[in-house]
Amino acid sequence: MKSLPSTGEKQRLLPKHFVAVVALLLILLLISVLMSLAFGSRTIGLGGLMDGLFHPSVESHEASVVRQRIARTVFGLICGAALGVSGALMQSVTRNPIADPSILGVNTGASLFVVCGIAFFSISSPSEYIWLAIIGAMLTAIFVFGIGSMGASGATPLKLVLAGAATTAILSSLVTAIQIPRMNVMDQFRFWQVGSVGSASWESVQIFIPFLVVGLVIALFVAPALNALALGDEVATGLGVRTGVVRIFAAFAGVLLCGAATALAGPIGFIGLLATHVIRLVIGPDVRFLMPLAALCGAIILVISDVVGRFLGSPGELEVGILTAFIGAPILILITMKAKMKSI
Repeated sequence: MKSLPSTGEKQRLLPKHFVAVVALLLILLLISVLMSLAFGSRTIGLGGLMDGLFHPSVESHEASVVRQRIARTVFGLICGAALGVSGALMQSVTRNPIADPSILGVNTGASLFVVCGIAFFSISSPSEYIWLAIIGAMLTAIFVFGIGSMGASGATPLKLVLAGAATTAILSSLVTAIQIPRMNVMDQFRFWQVGSVGSASWESVQIFIPFLVVGLVIALFVAPALNALALGDEVATGLGVRTGVVRIFAAFAGVLLCGAATALAGPIGFIGLLATHVIRLVIGPDVRFLMPLAALCGAIILVISDVVGRFLGSPGELEVGILTAFIGAPILILITMKAKMKSI
């Protein structure tokens, strides 16, 4: 009878330092949550933090402030997790080390559909934003991948980035053209366009959760097949992977997560790029472990960026989308310089 794998053999199935990385990420996650609840235009002490979290009968001003920040913190966590997984999926599907919703134009496609909804259909609620953003994100992703796949060499990383940049420029121009003659649209859209979790509410969380769950379930389901895709389509087909079906489901999950996050928080860029590369550097390319850890890392990056934005913009706040762009753009340049990309 075949013996069960020993403890040592089970441990070897995990990436190197996996347990340590998970423990570190969970500690950082806890710290970021406490920082988000404690810091802002008014700093809350430990006593007020404990009252707000664990003593609902206490009605002090500090406890009330903490309770108001809980929805924002939870929304930041799930939004960052969604963007982290979305980035991991897009990089795996395209085999492109610098794939990210913001770089491939997916965020801009969502933005265009949202501004069209505001201008032409007078939409104003998150539940209406989300469907338009997802449709816009999906159509843009299909368009960019189609343009980037033209030619004998197929969808190389450089061609996809160029297609995404060109698409982003065109769609951004359309967004501006729709806004300029409509002042009411500009006023409503400009706060959303920056990318922020400052207006998050429990309604936003409730709307987001179903999309998050569906996207994560699909992502985890296709993760083993994405590992096979990394070896090349011919090898993956030889291993019994239906490459076309896997790509469709993985791309759908990535765009679903990105579109839902963009609809409710605005186009926050570079979270998926940053989170995925940090985790890949630490534990390696195995998508089965990469995606859940990218979710944790994305949540940490977004929440901490939100906290830093409150400090830098005090007594107001600096939107998190601005901060992630400042952090992500230099890192994108470094990654691009080091990445081995094929010429057109």
